[in-house]
Amino acid sequence: QVQLAESGGGLVQPGGSLRLSCAASEDIFSSATMGWYRQAPGKQRELVSSVSRWGLTRYSDSVKGRFSISRDNTKNTVSLQMNSLKPEDTAVYYCAKKIGNTKPPMYDYWGQGTQVTVSS
Repeated sequence: QVQLAESGGGLVQPGGSLRLSCAASEDIFSSATMGWYRQAPGKQRELVSSVSRWGLTRYSDSVKGRFSISRDNTKNTVSLQMNSLKPEDTAVYYCAKKIGNTKPPMYDYWGQGTQVTVSS
């Protein structure tokens, strides 16, 4: 069974940066699109960014220009570099694996989540 483990969350001041990382328990990155979701209290879960097996990236409008997703298929990791963080970025961030080429995108494996808090 695939397991995903996020790391890198924490408390940061507005305008600061954090880098989230996600490690997979087996080699799924060579064939799967990977994504980062977030969920803030009282809000729906939001797909923040994704990266395909070929490196094609997508971002939600709320993070475009500030966040950058990347993957390393040799290390089975996917990362999310978050810059110019805002208080509204505060949420639990989840790494997830997409099911094939589903449209709308569907994800079947999830990490446990890592808390990101942006506050002064």
